[in-house]
Amino acid sequence: ANRASDIHFESTEHNVKLRLRIDGLLQDVFNEIKKDIYSRLVSRIKLLSGLKINIHDEPQDGRFTIKLPEKEIEVRVATAPSEFGEVVVMRLLDPEAINLSLTDLGIREDDLEIIKTELKRPNGMILNTGPTGSGKTTTLYAFLKHKKTPEIKIITIKDPIEYHLEDIEQTQVDEDASYTFANGLRSLMRQDPDVILVGEIRDRETGEIAVQAALTGHLVFSTLHTNQAAGAIPRLLDLGVKASSIGPALNLVIAQRLVRRLCEDCKVPGEIDGTLKNKIEKFLAGIPKRVNREKFKEIKIFKPKGCAKCNNTGYKGRIGIYELFLNDPEYEKLLIDPESAGPSSHKTLEELIGQQAGESAIKKFALEQGMVTMQQDGILKIISGTTTFEEVEGITGPIQLG
Repeated sequence: ANRASDIHFESTEHNVKLRLRIDGLLQDVFNEIKKDIYSRLVSRIKLLSGLKINIHDEPQDGRFTIKLPEKEIEVRVATAPSEFGEVVVMRLLDPEAINLSLTDLGIREDDLEIIKTELKRPNGMILNTGPTGSGKTTTLYAFLKHKKTPEIKIITIKDPIEYHLEDIEQTQVDEDASYTFANGLRSLMRQDPDVILVGEIRDRETGEIAVQAALTGHLVFSTLHTNQAAGAIPRLLDLGVKASSIGPALNLVIAQRLVRRLCEDCKVPGEIDGTLKNKIEKFLAGIPKRVNREKFKEIKIFKPKGCAKCNNTGYKGRIGIYELFLNDPEYEKLLIDPESAGPSSHKTLEELIGQQAGESAIKKFALEQGMVTMQQDGILKIISGTTTFEEVEGITGPIQLG
C-alpha cells in the first residue's frame, strides 16, 4: 500500500473509487472499480473481519490480520451505508509504524533532554495533546519502549488496543461490559503497576483516578484533545478534576502535530532573499537560549519537486513538530531567559491553576519559562531543510517570523 495508513473504497453512482491516505493526505489510485467486482470484494473483506455479509444498511466494525513473512499487519475495518452503496475504510496498523525510539521522533535536542529527564521520574503525569492523527500514540509508545525494563511493570488501557506490545500488559475498554477507562484504571491500580498508559482522559472520573495514580507513586502517560500544550490544564479543570491535585501531579505536557517531510531524493534549494534572511535571523535571536542556535546558523530552505520515489508529491514520510510545557520549578529556574522573557506575572503555576486560569494566561506563563512553541519548532525544521513553510502554516496558522 506504499506507506498508506488507510484504504478507502468509496461508492459513486456508476462505479467505485479507491483512495489511499499517504502521509496524512488522500490520493486517488483507481476510479473505475466495477460494482459487481466491488460487491464480491466487500463480501470477502466482511468475511475476513467477522462482519455480517448480508447487512448492507448498518455500520459495522471488525478487524483481521495479514500475515507477512517478516511481520503481521492488523487491519481495522469500518463499513457504512451511503447514497450509492456501502463504503469501506480499512486502517492499516503496521507494527513498524510505532517501533520508534525517542531519537526517531524528530524531537529537537533540547526538548529531548527535557523528555529524557522527565521519563526518569518514578511518578507524576505526562500528557500528550493534539487532534486525532497527530502522532500521539506513536510518541507515547516510544516512551513506553524507553521505560521498558524487566524490573518494572507497565500496563496500558486503550480503546481499542491497536498494537501488540511485547512484555507490556494491555487491556481494552469495553463499554458494553461497563469496563470504561475509569473502571479499568481503578482495576489496574490494584495490579501493582509502575507505569500506566491511559489511552485518553475523557471524563472527570478518569482524570481524577489518573491524577491520583500520579500522586501515589506511579508514572502515568495519557492523551487529551487540546490544540496546544497550555490547553491541557484548562481542559482538566473543565472536566472537573480538582485544581489542588493537578499542579502536584503534572510533570510535562507535550503538544504535537505531524508535517510532511521533504523527499530527500528530489528536494531543491529554495531562494533566500535578504528580507527573508533578516527575518529568520531575528527569529533565531528571539527563541529561548536553550535552543542550540549554532545548529541553525546555516539556513537551508528547500522546496518540493517530485520524483518516482515520493509518488511525485515532493514529500516522503512525516515528522513531528512539538511544544513542551514543563511543570518543574527547578527547571523553570534553568530555562527562564531574562533577556527574551517579558515581565513575569510573578505567579506560580499552582496559583494560576487555583485561580482557574484560562489557556492564554497559562500560555503566557509557559512562554516566560522558555517554552518553544510548535510553530517555532516547525520553523526550525524548515530552516534545517526538513519541511516547508506551506506544511507548517497548514498546521499552525500564518507564520510569524518576527
